[in-house]
Amino acid sequence: MSKFLLEFSYLIGSITFIVGLKMLSHPDSARKGNLVAAAGMLIAIVATIFFHEKDGQPIGNIPWILAAIVIGTVIGWLMAMKVKMTAMPQMVSFFNGMGGACAAIISIVEYNAHPEGSAGYLLTVFLGLVIGSVSFSGSIVAYGKLDEKIKDINASYLTYLNLALLALIFIVLGVAIFSAATFGHTVVWILLALSLLYGVLFVMPIGGADMPVVISLLNSFTGMAAAFGGFLYNNQVMLTGGILVGSAGTILTVLMCKAMNRSLLNVIIGSFGGGGAAGAKGASGEQVAKEINLTDAAITCAYASKVAIVPGYGLAVAQAQHICHELEKKLEEKGVEVYYAIHPVAGRMPGHMNVLLAEADVPYPKLVEMEDANPQMPSTDVVIVVGANDVVNPAAENDPGSPIYGMPVLKVWDAKSTIVLKRSMRAGYAGIENELFFLPKTKMLFGDAKDTLQKLVGELKEL
Repeated sequence: MSKFLLEFSYLIGSITFIVGLKMLSHPDSARKGNLVAAAGMLIAIVATIFFHEKDGQPIGNIPWILAAIVIGTVIGWLMAMKVKMTAMPQMVSFFNGMGGACAAIISIVEYNAHPEGSAGYLLTVFLGLVIGSVSFSGSIVAYGKLDEKIKDINASYLTYLNLALLALIFIVLGVAIFSAATFGHTVVWILLALSLLYGVLFVMPIGGADMPVVISLLNSFTGMAAAFGGFLYNNQVMLTGGILVGSAGTILTVLMCKAMNRSLLNVIIGSFGGGGAAGAKGASGEQVAKEINLTDAAITCAYASKVAIVPGYGLAVAQAQHICHELEKKLEEKGVEVYYAIHPVAGRMPGHMNVLLAEADVPYPKLVEMEDANPQMPSTDVVIVVGANDVVNPAAENDPGSPIYGMPVLKVWDAKSTIVLKRSMRAGYAGIENELFFLPKTKMLFGDAKDTLQKLVGELKEL
């Protein structure tokens, strides 16, 4: 009976994961999808604690397990409640790293329990160890870089070093599988150290607009590592969850690589990075950006037929999503058609802007993806760029020396006029000067995004 209840709970858990993932694909159902998947996970955990048996013996130390769950839940709840929207990518990286660490620890524990296992068993153990360790150290470095605690290291030798490390990991992996009895635990610790080092070194050169791709890749790594844990324990719900996370992360990574005009191999060996200023033009001293005042900006927008808003990380920093939505409604009251042009890597992680605008109750149909937004630009009267920089940089199309050359961007310069809301002329996260600011149709509106938008709404009310 216990076995039936356990397997039935795993079936429920697996189904809720799939249903939850499906619901996460749309903003209107995403919150409910999260709760559905979480409920399935809770059912699976409770069933495992009370119904799992090994050699006829139930799980012991239940009070300790429950205490650990309570402590972890409280810490996670507090972090989720306190985290700012701008810090969401950091939290995602941190949680992802914890998942990778768990997978690596599972592998070490299982190796200690069955060091004489078959080659297939050891392959599963060591792959979980390698992928989990890479995900852990890589995610922690990504967290530090997103939080601006760790600087990028842009050095060509890192590409070769990462390739050498990868080759060494595969060699040690082979030794660990086929000569485990000879080398014992030593080879496990070597494999762990190499994997942790590789995780650090392959993320170090990556920065700027490329960070969302790395976050997505590390997320898929954690899913795969969890799936190997599912194989080890013959746990269907763990296997299903790991496969879903791993495959979803991999698909997203491939799509984002395509969006960024990068190859997946370059991501894996960490041979690209936009964090430095390499290739950036330094012509700002020879060019002049034109300013616009609030009144003129309000008139320009109020008498337009079609306005596009391009949100970026600066919008999140200023917490200006609500006032941005108010600006949209105020313009629509005046008969202006308004839409949001969303770049796939705007912000610091995939879907960052979608979540931000959903928080302000911006209707989902108003969010237009880059592929659909660019054809609309020539018929758009005004584009308002709020805190975005690298995703609207023409250098991605016309400067082969730029680190972002080849990356698809929002072609806001095709619109009839562009107003850029920005604190100063400083370069964006990628450290690249933006030619857009100096184009004849571009006007700069300096100041804090939230404050500027509030004043802009105030001016619109007076018109």
